[in-house]
Amino acid sequence: MSSQHRVDLSRPVSDEVRKTTCYMCACRCGIDVHLKDGKVRYIEGNRDHPVNKGVLCAKGSAGIMQHYAPARLKAPMLRTGPRGSGEFRQISWEEALALATDWLGSVRAHDPKKLAFFTGRDQSQSLTGFWAQQFGTPNYAAHGGFCSVNMAAAGITTIGGAFWEFGQPDWDRTKLFVLFGVAEDHDSNPIKIGISKVKANGARFVSVNPVRTGYSAVADNWIGIRPGTDGLLILSLIHELLKARRIDVDYLMRYSNAPWLVIDAPGTAENGLFARDAEGRPLVFETVTERAVPAGSKGARPALHGRFTLPDGRAVRPSFELLAAEYLDPKYAPENVAAETGLDVDTIRGLAAEIGRVAFEETIEIHQPWTDVHGQRHDSFVGRPVSFHAMRGISAHSNGFQTARALHMLQVLIGAIDCPGGFRYEPPYPKPVEAHPRPHGKAEHFGSNQPLSGPHLGFPLGPEDLLIDEDGKPTRIDKAFSWDAPLSAHGLMHMVIANAHAGDPYPVDVLFLYMANMAWNSSMNTAGTIRMLEEKDEATGEYRIPKIIYSDAYSSEMVAYADLVLPDTTYLERHDCISLLDRPISEPDSVNDAIRWPVAQPDRDVRPFQSVLIDLGARLKLPGFVDHRGKALYADYADYIVRHERRPGIGPLAGFRGTEGDRAGRGAANLAQIERYIENGSFFSAHIPAEALFFKHANQAYQDFAVKMGFFDKPQPVTFQLYSEILQKFRLSAEGVRAPFAPQEHRQRILASFTPLPAWYMPLEEAGVDRDEYPYHAITQRPMAMYHSWGSMNAWLRQIHTKNPLYVPGAICDAHDLKDGDWVWLISHHGRIKVEIARSNVVNRDTMWTWNAVGKRGGAWALDPKSPEARKGFLLNHLIHELLPPKGDGMRWSNSDPITGQAAWYDLRVRIEKAEPGAVSEPHFPDQRNSTETPDEIRYGQEWSA
Repeated sequence: MSSQHRVDLSRPVSDEVRKTTCYMCACRCGIDVHLKDGKVRYIEGNRDHPVNKGVLCAKGSAGIMQHYAPARLKAPMLRTGPRGSGEFRQISWEEALALATDWLGSVRAHDPKKLAFFTGRDQSQSLTGFWAQQFGTPNYAAHGGFCSVNMAAAGITTIGGAFWEFGQPDWDRTKLFVLFGVAEDHDSNPIKIGISKVKANGARFVSVNPVRTGYSAVADNWIGIRPGTDGLLILSLIHELLKARRIDVDYLMRYSNAPWLVIDAPGTAENGLFARDAEGRPLVFETVTERAVPAGSKGARPALHGRFTLPDGRAVRPSFELLAAEYLDPKYAPENVAAETGLDVDTIRGLAAEIGRVAFEETIEIHQPWTDVHGQRHDSFVGRPVSFHAMRGISAHSNGFQTARALHMLQVLIGAIDCPGGFRYEPPYPKPVEAHPRPHGKAEHFGSNQPLSGPHLGFPLGPEDLLIDEDGKPTRIDKAFSWDAPLSAHGLMHMVIANAHAGDPYPVDVLFLYMANMAWNSSMNTAGTIRMLEEKDEATGEYRIPKIIYSDAYSSEMVAYADLVLPDTTYLERHDCISLLDRPISEPDSVNDAIRWPVAQPDRDVRPFQSVLIDLGARLKLPGFVDHRGKALYADYADYIVRHERRPGIGPLAGFRGTEGDRAGRGAANLAQIERYIENGSFFSAHIPAEALFFKHANQAYQDFAVKMGFFDKPQPVTFQLYSEILQKFRLSAEGVRAPFAPQEHRQRILASFTPLPAWYMPLEEAGVDRDEYPYHAITQRPMAMYHSWGSMNAWLRQIHTKNPLYVPGAICDAHDLKDGDWVWLISHHGRIKVEIARSNVVNRDTMWTWNAVGKRGGAWALDPKSPEARKGFLLNHLIHELLPPKGDGMRWSNSDPITGQAAWYDLRVRIEKAEPGAVSEPHFPDQRNSTETPDEIRYGQEWSA
């Protein structure tokens, strides 16, 4: 390179740097955006940011091409041709908002539940949920039901927190890190930073995943498990730890419900529930005085085993005795689970031994005095340095809730929750399940022109909290919080279109979607979903779903099926609030939240969706969006962020509160709050006191800190729920001994899956098909360079993944005479696809896989119909039905976890057949009409052409 070239490269690329928050995935890293002449030139990581500390991945750096993507929508549009044709005319914002107000106002005046408002991966759910609550519809949720509700619901009901946004491994101190089913794009930068620390510290990294890519490729040990059997492996590990007595008994007695007494009275309404005193406090059997006393009684030494009789004659046993009896059963021995999991006995036994050894022979200690919530003083924090992390790979199964519970139970049994070296909570967690709201949406909760009486989403504590009518039928369109999916804490977004199309439990008038590509990669049975969106009622000639309003920044496949399109901005053109009320970005040592702000101005007639929603709220005169005179309360989303209070002193942002901006957590609104965030790098951070850093679930200093910050109004310590009384209540309803009684058609499912101790059962689709006819698994992985389909329009990222082959294990290739580049038919009980293959030897021998969401429909995302994504890219979604295979009773249940409604994406069973070579993957859909003006070439240089 000449000296002149070096000089050229060293010239500044910008004349201004603005700090904001990335939105190329859900990590929400801090970024420095370099601008020159008002145009984005370069994006790098913010080195001061608590999440990524300057690290930025390919997605984050490629945010420039997201911002300037030719797929950006240009103006509001009204459909002029049939749904799916992509025929629209541009309209003004005033016409668009007036039309939306008319459609929505009519629904609100006559029957609010006829609005179904669902959002994808938006990060403003505290606003969208509040808006839907004030509108009065029970039908609101976000993407969690088809993503990872099992992970969140299982964690919160078991330990008061969960992985990712609620907690993370102690990367600096752990000595054994075990990763279950985490995709490459998930929490990408923090995990990469963490794994680098694990390796630098000489700790062992074990990855349990059917496919060895990404994180698994750099693990010290890769365990290529068969999909859907993670729970069985975990329970086998517990079996081995119990046999070896590698259990932290003192930790269990202090922090879990292991000593709580369970009533043994089969056939009665209280069988399997906890024995309680007159004040409702759970009882333990005190071994010195030999009597039952309330849990937490000072100086009590509770029994963990035995059978006792209460003064009123009831027989009781500690829940730990039930736990030990269950998991010491030989059915969980490695010899008896190896074949089902696809693992060998030595691997299972070796992992259990290593967990036990590290936890109990490499204990670490931090000398910091602290006091627990019972008033006992401790000299130090003692840690079991074994940590786990898991996500969608174990949760997107119909047995995922119990699998995630089992993993948390394993952590509790070895004493590795919120201790040095183990799993650590991130504020505002932990929170006991009782501190969360109950779901609202019963018939008595809503009425014409009235707000819903409370938040849509929450955690039922028993069947009495279900959202059902007097006949036991669901009151929500997705059947969340009904007998179909009682603990569906995030709703069932993947069932909304199918249920609305069928009018089951009722039809809707308006479907309002934001950032949810339900006409393509976000729906099971994609071709069927498209038909549902297009189908008309034979009697009236109207669409079965009469009106669809859709908002997105880009021309996704879903745009073509909307009646009214409200174009969003890119993430660099708007305000956003990464709030503690929503999806926090805290770290174990600090409370953090952040903002986005318009570092660049739109060059199109687009508006931020959140501001549009606030405008619609004012036009509809929704309480909370207008004052008593009907005047709008907020000018836009930025104004809402600053001045909205969820309760006195608690707003969307925790930092720089109070009239002087000197308060944190609680405090009056500060009109200069957003400016203070911008000055601080667009984030806020408050460190947790040293004595409050660990054992947050039972640490008095942390509980006081949490109250001061406004996470809750009084201390809310967490007792780990190894045995779930909530699930047992549902079983009693299914037995017909406790009201409300489960309908007959639901009883068998509830009895089989709602076990109060975590259990493993075969995934429901797998159990419903002939495993000999469909001998293999098929799953997707999310590549590190894409986040779902968000890279589809990105000229830089799509050069990395322009098509996706089906990766086939060598053993299957040999059995079917297949080689790289061959074409195959992949066939499920529901459908068939024709795709190109590549041989892979780093995958479970019974599992085929492909990259998620690379395949596109021609014309969508402003891609040329001849692009590789549209011709050879494909989706497994065409093979997955939203309903399970039919059974002899005529019922077809949702293809979901029966407890939470989590979409069971990874339960797919298939067979493979060699096919003739093809030019395009099949099914191949007609090209969509591109709804944006697309240049033939995008240049990145001194001038932009876009």
